Amino acid sequence: MISRREFLDTLAVGAAGLAVSSTAKSYAQILGANDRVNFAVIGLHSRAYAHLASLKANEKHAKITHVCDVDSNTLQKFAGAVQQKFGEAPAADKDFRKTLASKDVDAITIATPDHWHTPMAILGLQAGKHVYVEKPCSHNPAEGALLVEAQRKYGKKVQMGTQRRSSPIYIDVVQKIHEGLVGRAYYAKAWYSNTRKSIGVGKPAPVPAVLDWDLWQGPAPRQPYKDNVQPYNWHWFKIWGTGEALNNGTHEVDVCRWALGVDLPNRITASGGRYQFKDDWQFYDTLDTSFEYDDKLISWQDQSCNGMKLYNRDRGAVIVGTTGSVILDPAGYEVFDLNGKKINEVAEGKAAASSDLTGADKMTDLHFANFIAAIQTGEKLNQPIDSGNISVTMLQLSNIAWEMKRELHLNPQNGHILNDAEAMKLWGREYEKGWAPRL
Repeated sequence: MISRREFLDTLAVGAAGLAVSSTAKSYAQILGANDRVNFAVIGLHSRAYAHLASLKANEKHAKITHVCDVDSNTLQKFAGAVQQKFGEAPAADKDFRKTLASKDVDAITIATPDHWHTPMAILGLQAGKHVYVEKPCSHNPAEGALLVEAQRKYGKKVQMGTQRRSSPIYIDVVQKIHEGLVGRAYYAKAWYSNTRKSIGVGKPAPVPAVLDWDLWQGPAPRQPYKDNVQPYNWHWFKIWGTGEALNNGTHEVDVCRWALGVDLPNRITASGGRYQFKDDWQFYDTLDTSFEYDDKLISWQDQSCNGMKLYNRDRGAVIVGTTGSVILDPAGYEVFDLNGKKINEVAEGKAAASSDLTGADKMTDLHFANFIAAIQTGEKLNQPIDSGNISVTMLQLSNIAWEMKRELHLNPQNGHILNDAEAMKLWGREYEKGWAPRL
């Protein structure tokens, strides 16, 4: 396996060679030669199928030309799905670096495990690609700050996959909140509930022949393969994942921040633990975390292993103001007066259950449409990386507060932890030699 640095050293040469050898037909697919953006989808498990559905929904302006995954079975299955949807087989590579070297690719979508999001996004930017990266955009706060800097340096579009920012329902209600729907909004509470099962205790096992385990780990320090990590449980291991706060809390906390019109907080607290099962899961299954501002407050409640609903919803947010409250989720919103009496309701449909791991929906279609329009016409992104990274950094800091078992006081300009050098050590991470992301 070649290192990140060796890859960058050969990227320009490889890309030049591909450009010279491209046929007239392939050249005609390059952005500018026609009206469609050529996409490569990288990381092809559950969420990637939402990317496929949304790119199909936008096929007048988009096309999937390349797909990448380190598991050859997963790769073949997804490539077949693309061919069925678009009527043409995509190039299929186990190593995404080959795809980045292709001049035929205009934009990449990243639906890999979290530890790959920032390193891959930066490599994509350095290869001249626009980037759609799923939440969380990074594994740790240092990476998020670096990705924001990389976007500014290389100038390509980077959209984070918090698709509520493109939902007409959310755009409508947030605008109304800003206009005084509930008076002066000062408190927002978000929640998530699910009935996740135990991941057990992993046993050492041979690496499946179809899986490139070394490339799967990429920038993360090397670990022996165990039988309870792939394809989803990596979420609950600190070396690769970021816990439920980043896995699902990002969506609702971002809506709360948007509705209240705030950025990074002054103080963060977090309490919780792994209570339901005793297994390899390294994060909490139950968490209460709060983000305190000068005159506003956001809280998030996680119940990963108990499906008790709040306000009859698996997930959502309530925005509290001086004259009332509004409860919102992807299906719509309800407005209540100061006494809790419902005075209005806007419904669009039924929200997806928290057990849905794909999440293909209309707002994802619209989020991709916005990303494509930003590339083609310069339309403003609904969730550019400098905005998306604020919500991600907040929740990563709540993970640090939980791990340190104490409140954190922050510099609200950059999120740095004040007067706590021990906690600040968790701002970044260690990398496998040669794979640390850098500009």
